[in-house]
Amino acid sequence: MHSADQRLKAHIATFGCQMNEYDSARMARMLGQMGYIAEADPQKADLVIFNTCSVRDKAEQKLYSALGPLVKIKRQRDLIIGVTGCVAQQEGRRLLRRVAHLDFVLGTAQIDKLPELVHDAAKGLRRAELSLKRASEPAPIVLPPQVGLSANVTVMRGCDNFCSYCVVPYVRGREQSRPADQVLEEIAALVAAGAREVVLLGQNVDSYRDPGRGIGFAELLRLAAGVEGLWRVRFLTSHPKDLSPELIETLAAEPKVMEQMHLPIQSGDDSVLAAMNRGYTTGQYLAKVEALRRAAPEVTLGGDIIVGFPGESADAFARTLELVERVGYDTLFCFIYSDRPFTKASRMTGKIDQDVKASRVNQLLELHRRLGRERNRARVGTIREVLVEGPAKKGQGMLAGRDRGGLAVNFAGEAALVGTIQRVLVTQGLTNSLIGRLAGQPEGGNR
Repeated sequence: MHSADQRLKAHIATFGCQMNEYDSARMARMLGQMGYIAEADPQKADLVIFNTCSVRDKAEQKLYSALGPLVKIKRQRDLIIGVTGCVAQQEGRRLLRRVAHLDFVLGTAQIDKLPELVHDAAKGLRRAELSLKRASEPAPIVLPPQVGLSANVTVMRGCDNFCSYCVVPYVRGREQSRPADQVLEEIAALVAAGAREVVLLGQNVDSYRDPGRGIGFAELLRLAAGVEGLWRVRFLTSHPKDLSPELIETLAAEPKVMEQMHLPIQSGDDSVLAAMNRGYTTGQYLAKVEALRRAAPEVTLGGDIIVGFPGESADAFARTLELVERVGYDTLFCFIYSDRPFTKASRMTGKIDQDVKASRVNQLLELHRRLGRERNRARVGTIREVLVEGPAKKGQGMLAGRDRGGLAVNFAGEAALVGTIQRVLVTQGLTNSLIGRLAGQPEGGNR
């Protein structure tokens, strides 16, 4: 198929969340061990993998649009094409029937079988591996080919909540936590490879439970913070009903755990929350936000809102706007509801017209932009501890990084500062970022 001296090239296109980014990094490492090198252009690759998301229908459409142009290339030369991730799990063998030039479909729990499927595809065998049953033995730690300052670490997979709109439990399976020792071993390996910050990932990290020792997530955070050479720990995502006082206390008390919390509300109306099967009321949510800000006044808060859920009235949406203004999110992800396969919400009546949903999401985004400007302008004059990540996208001589709360901060500085933590005085607050200037070294100097 290929000459012996030819280096095989692989292109991995990742759609969706940070869990998918983590899985793509694992696959890239596996392919590197097979002799593949990374290729940015799918039209020049020998292997193209689409790691997919099915949380919203637009992500599925993105996949089919990307698959189309590869037909002509495959007719002209050898090319292996695979689909992994949530759309692969959702559609399964139907993908092989629908897309004739597709070679393999790999489900969310079967990533370790990637080398096997690639080998079979090279022999002309088309396969789908879709079992949601994960291996009883922990998978070996596979670091990405390149480790940056910040690295993702999955601590658990799957979800047991079955929110009525969400396909995740059907495509990721039930909750399964990784052993704490393996998580800590991976963090230590990433730090040895150059990482200074880790983001612990899970569909609902609050329900993490070590399968052997019974360690909960707050304790896992404390253990992670104890890894030598690690500067910062973040985590995504928390479920409001499971946010515990212990986790709030750990975030507030442990210096290496960053003051950042992503706490999706989804709606500001109790009847809609009940129909979503979220397991809490707006009052309970606001009480946890108050407890969080009381313990950690500098915490930044992120949220998710779904607009146009079946049965969402004008009054229900107005209550959502009121809640968003009351909470004052630092980051807010707004989504238009779309039916997802297998879900209870897809069978509900009272669907909202598309133009109404579009109007509502625009109102919500405009409100968030206004609140974002106000919150960031209020930060002018404050000093932020910024992990410098690299050159800013705009502005010659400008550097970019993130403060303890995960806020984007740009400032003028020398390239030698990349990879250090700097104290930056905020001089301007924009809608989605802060502008500042160096205010001197953090206590103890550069880290």
